Amino acid sequence: MPRSARGPSALTARELEVLRLVARGLGKKEIAADLGMTTHTVKYHLAVVLEKLGVRSRTEAVSLGVRAGLVPL
Repeated sequence: MPRSARGPSALTARELEVLRLVARGLGKKEIAADLGMTTHTVKYHLAVVLEKLGVRSRTEAVSLGVRAGLVPL
């Protein structure tokens, strides 16, 4: 992934949806069911979100998302 495609503004609409559902405490299976996709696809989206945000965990991603105004409290 190019370095220019990093940071909160680089997230796609679907990646934002996944991040917001993670912030609500949903697991991969619940997110998959909610968005009508496989758990494998959810796992892929989560990996991309972590990479784009430059973090290593879901907790860090949600924290950064809140600070960036992407995830409502």
